[in-house]
Parts: sequence; structure tokens; C-alpha cells
Amino acid sequence: MNNKNQFGKQGWTPERIGDLTGKTYVITGTTSGTGFEASRILLSKGAKVVMLNRNAKKSDDVIATLKEALGNHIDVSYILMDLAEQASVRRAAEEVLEKVTRIDALMCNGAIAQVPSQKLTVDGFESQLGVNHYGHFTLQALLFPLIEKSKGRIVTVGSMGYNLGLKTIKFDDMNWDKNYGGNDAYSQSKLAQIMTVYELQDRLKKAGKTDVKVYACHPGASATSLIKTSGSLMTRFIWQIMKLSPMVQSAEKGAYPELMCATEPNLDPAGFYGPTGRNYWTGPVGECKLEPHAQDKAVATKLWAISEEQTGQKFQL
Repeated sequence: MNNKNQFGKQGWTPERIGDLTGKTYVITGTTSGTGFEASRILLSKGAKVVMLNRNAKKSDDVIATLKEALGNHIDVSYILMDLAEQASVRRAAEEVLEKVTRIDALMCNGAIAQVPSQKLTVDGFESQLGVNHYGHFTLQALLFPLIEKSKGRIVTVGSMGYNLGLKTIKFDDMNWDKNYGGNDAYSQSKLAQIMTVYELQDRLKKAGKTDVKVYACHPGASATSLIKTSGSLMTRFIWQIMKLSPMVQSAEKGAYPELMCATEPNLDPAGFYGPTGRNYWTGPVGECKLEPHAQDKAVATKLWAISEEQTGQKFQL
């Protein structure tokens, strides 16, 4: 990888986004943090934004905040969806297909992180894998036909956490029934998400489908409520201190990589995008090095088969 940022010294910024009138973006997890900031910036450029959130009250509040900031004319709405429940994801996808005629980008932004003790979703998945990976896997598969018709994109917001923990998928114990660790399980869920991006790219290529582009990015270390919402007391305490340091950037800057992947023309899908500074925590947004374990073909193929089996959902490729 070339160390020179393709977008210059400052890296990619939203100034590069042109008029988005007529374009529709569907984003998961927008009631705070990077999802909120991504929605705000897209709306400010004239886009239509459909937010997929699990909390109706927070969604109403966010829409009120956005309208106050940008004006009542903005085209923003939400559909209730809990990524932790496959049935909820299916209902939401159905509603999206009823309400929108195009999807220029599906932005898989919602996540939970560092859940301190093992929790299972209603479908029996370890909570972080269930929300971050399986929830988004099903959503992508169900919305894929409309994304394809729209010649749109799928953007997965991963995390540098993919490079911690086991650096592979623990196929013999994906729910971490033995030796559960919040960081390890989070790392696996993010690795699963990222691996699925490149596996989907391979499958699209094989099927001769070139109209849909799929991207992986990460927000760096951003001041969001993610860890505050699901991390242990000690993790939250350390994070609150870190947020005051230059090692952590704003949630707005954390939204830049997913905005770039959703809007930048001719962006190479083979890349992995995010802040390019030290440890990839902060700094100008551009292409980052993706470690080889995230592109282990044998593991990715097996993960895909298991994801289809566990969710009961296949992509129409």
C-alpha cells in the first residue's frame, strides 16, 4: 500500500460530497455517534435518509434535532429495527422495500461493543456476533435486490478491533460458552463483518454482478456512546479518560470513512478505509492496511456458509 493518501495531506473530507438530491441512504444505528453524524452530513447535502433504530423515542428526538439544525424540509424518517432480533430485521427490511424505491447505499453502522458478560440474543447467538454480524448479514441479503436495482453500495463499518483477540473465527465455540471475554467476542464479531465484505465481493465477481459495490471501513477511535452503552464499568471509566486525550477524535470525524465509502466515486472496493494516523486511531481518512487474517479465504467461505445456515438467509446472487 502506498503511504501517500490518495486524497492529499488532509485526507478525505465531506467537502468532496456533491449534491445528493434524489439519492437515498439507509443507515443502521443513528440515534448517536457516527450514525447520527453521517445522517446529518448526508441530509445537509440533500439526500434522503432512512434510519433503522431500535428506540422510537430516541429516533423521534434525533429527527427533531436534525430538523432544527437543517430545516423542516429535510427528508428523514426511521423504521424500528433491533439488530439483535432476526424477526425484527426481517420486518424492517420489508418496510424499507415498501417505503423506498432506491437504495444508493446501505450503511451498516449500528453495533454493540465490549459486552462484559456473555449474553445471548433471542435467536441464541452471542450478543455481539448476533447484532454486529448476523443482524447485518440478514439485512444486506434482504435489501440486496433493491440495492442491485439501484446500482448502489453496501458499506460495513468494521473496527480496528478485528485485529485483536484470536484473529480468526472460533468455529468450535462461536458463542464463547467457554472463556467468554467481552473484547474477544467483540473482535470476532468485527472480524466476521469485515471478512463478509470481501467474501461478498468475490461472490459478486463470480456471479458477474458489477453494479453493486461493497466496502469495509472503520471509524478509528471516536468519541461515541458505544462503549458507554455496553462496556463494563472499568472499560467505560478508561474510555471516559481517553476521550479527553488527543488519541480520540470526534464522532463527526469517525463518520468520515463510512461517508466516503457511501459517496466517493471510483473508490477501490479492495481497500480498507479509515483514519490513517498512529494505530489508525485518528488522522486523515484514507486507505489503511488490512491484515492478512481478515482475508483468509477458507475461513471466510466457512463463515459465509455458517451465516446462511444460522440466519436462514441467502443472498440472491
